[in-house]
Amino acid sequence: MNKKNSHINPSLDTEYVLKEAEKLVSRQLDHSHRRRFLKQGLTLGGLAMLTGCDISDNSSVESALTRISGMNDRVQAWLFSGQLLAPVYTESQITRPFPFNAFYSEDEAPVIEAADYKLAVSGLVADKREWTLPMLYQMTQVSQVTRHICVEGWSAIGKWGGVPFADFLKLIGTDLNAQYVSFKCADDYYTSIDMATALHPQTLLALTYDGEPLPRKYGFPMKLRMPTKLGYKNPKHIQVIEVTNKFTGGYWEDQGYNWFGGI
Repeated sequence: MNKKNSHINPSLDTEYVLKEAEKLVSRQLDHSHRRRFLKQGLTLGGLAMLTGCDISDNSSVESALTRISGMNDRVQAWLFSGQLLAPVYTESQITRPFPFNAFYSEDEAPVIEAADYKLAVSGLVADKREWTLPMLYQMTQVSQVTRHICVEGWSAIGKWGGVPFADFLKLIGTDLNAQYVSFKCADDYYTSIDMATALHPQTLLALTYDGEPLPRKYGFPMKLRMPTKLGYKNPKHIQVIEVTNKFTGGYWEDQGYNWFGGI
C-alpha cells in the first residue's frame, strides 16, 4: 500500500473507503488465484486491513462496511458451483466427541418431543402440508462424513444422515427460481440461504448423527447440514422452512456476519 495512505484519518469519507476497497477487490478478482482470495475474504473485519485505517469508531463507515459485505456475498454467489463438492472423509476420521456449539449452553438446548413435532413449510411451494418425523424418515436417506467449519477458527468432522434437501424441495413443489430459503428454529435462531446452495447435492435435512437419531445437542429433530457453508449457516431444531424472494437475513448475519457464509 502507498505509504501516504497508511495513516488515513478515521473520519475519512465513506465513499472513499468503499471505492478504495472495491479497487482492491477488482484487482484481486482479475488474478488467477481469485478463489483463494475469496476464501481469505473481504469481510467486515478485513476492510481496515485493505484501507490501512482504524474505522472501529467511525459510524459513517458502517454503511460502507455493510455495502462491502453485500458485495462479498454477491461475489461468493457468483463463484459458487452447484456441483463442486466439499471434501468427504472416512468414519475413522470422525471427531469424537463432536463439539457442541450454539449461542447458549448445552443444557439450554430446546427439548422437543418427537411425537409432537411438525415441520411447517410456507411461501413459494405448491404443497404446504405439515411434515411429521415418520413422514420424513420414510423418504430416501443418504449419509455423509464432512467437516463442520466454525467461523471462530475450529473445525470438526462428523457423520450426518438425512434427506437431500433438493429432493424435499422438489417434492413439495418449490419454485426453484425463487431466490431464498429461510429457516426458523425452536431455539429462536433464524437464517436464510440462496437457492443454489439449497439445491446443492450435499445439502441435507439431517435427521441422524453417526447412525443414530439426531441428538438434542446437535439439533433434534432436524438441522440443515451444508458442508459448503460455515457453521453458523447450519440451523438446528428447524420448525419452519419458507421459500421466498424476500431477503430475511439471519441471527448472526443481522449482527454483521457475512450472509453468504461460504467456505
